[in-house]
Amino acid sequence: MARPTYSARVIVVHKTKLGESDLILTMLAEDGSQLRAVAKGARKPRSSFASRLELFSVADVLCAKGRSLDVVSEARLVESNAGLRGDIEKTAAAAPITELVERTTQPDLACPNLFAMTSTALTTMSESDVPYAPSIAAGHLLKAFAMTGVRPMLATCAACGNPVMPLNDGSLAFSPREGGVICSHCRSHTEAGYIDARTAEWSNFLLRSTFSDIEEARMGVREAFSVLDLCQRWCIEHVGCKLRSLSFLFTSGLYETN
Repeated sequence: MARPTYSARVIVVHKTKLGESDLILTMLAEDGSQLRAVAKGARKPRSSFASRLELFSVADVLCAKGRSLDVVSEARLVESNAGLRGDIEKTAAAAPITELVERTTQPDLACPNLFAMTSTALTTMSESDVPYAPSIAAGHLLKAFAMTGVRPMLATCAACGNPVMPLNDGSLAFSPREGGVICSHCRSHTEAGYIDARTAEWSNFLLRSTFSDIEEARMGVREAFSVLDLCQRWCIEHVGCKLRSLSFLFTSGLYETN
């Protein structure tokens, strides 16, 4: 008896080797849910899947229902985003995007707009100049947090809602546990670290801007890394994990932060 089939437009966010020639693909479906399926023979040199289901690519797939994992029977490439795989700096900057998507999505749980936002971020980064890739990654992470219901408060106090003013050294108290920046009154009885006030300003800009605007802003690598560090702290608290790809980006030396 033939297995039921379904079609989906997906972004490939993770690939795991299975056996000698197969791959388990973790994909972001168009409704924002996570889809996992086996691509049989995908690691064989002559497999049609090899070029159509690369990491960061957008594809239309036809899958057959399986007992434990579904099986990809057909795939058509929609957008390769080849620029993200042909440049190690861009690969490193794009990896936190797909890792966060993999960590925060679930099967059969829709997250409206996440697919379109992720697709736009990857395409923009693929076509952008290398120095601006980290700012695009930072913009995506912040927007993804917002879409999944854990948007950081960066203009008013997360504890009391009052305006927050920078300290004399230009820093702001910041508590991922409380939900964002903290005013001077609440800081005395709240566990908090610190971020530069400019980091909060850049983060607010990234949250409200399109990826084209982010690219055109020509945000410096140092500033982008400061926002990405905020995102890592936020992820540890609200997702329950540290993004390994983001840790690699910080320590790889691929980007000049001076």
